[in-house]
Amino acid sequence: MLKVVDYYFTPSSPFAYMGHQRFVDLIFTNEAAMNIKPVDLGRIFPLSGGLPLAKRPPQRQAYRMSELKRWSTYLGIKLNPMPKFFPVDATLASLMIIAAGEDRSGVAPGLTYDIMKAVWAEERNIADPETLKAIARGKGLEGEALLAKAQSPEIKAIYDTLTQEAIDRQVFGAPTYVFKDELFWGQDRLDFLQRALANG
Repeated sequence: MLKVVDYYFTPSSPFAYMGHQRFVDLIFTNEAAMNIKPVDLGRIFPLSGGLPLAKRPPQRQAYRMSELKRWSTYLGIKLNPMPKFFPVDATLASLMIIAAGEDRSGVAPGLTYDIMKAVWAEERNIADPETLKAIARGKGLEGEALLAKAQSPEIKAIYDTLTQEAIDRQVFGAPTYVFKDELFWGQDRLDFLQRALANG
């Protein structure tokens, strides 16, 4: 039986960015499959006790900054902990990722990574349609058509459904990986997900 992991995230999450390629590699090495599920953390946080970054106490904000520097150094991943375009509305980027995944071509994971990298390593604005079209073209996609599809009522409905699904499954932060209804929150839990996949 194929092992399937549901992957809940927002493309504006630095921790999702740092874990993304390792997660993709983990899926490949375990001969598993992933369901890519961008969600709206703005709807999830109020229901789960989470706070937007600007509303967190200073000590939590300071520790987050330390963690970003610590992990990016440890993983050897380029990351600016205070990027030019953050906070950023990730809605349109999320919709594009969903639209790209609809044809099951397998391009969505790579597009997701490039969108995350745009925020955290390239000082680009993923709320800007032109930026998103350029990122899509960089993956060999037709940016204009993908953007139009992303803004369709059907894709917006999927985004809403995925967010509600995450809420119903008790997801409260990003990234969250769900395997056999067990939640693994954070890119620093990928080792535990690896063990779960290895055990089938």
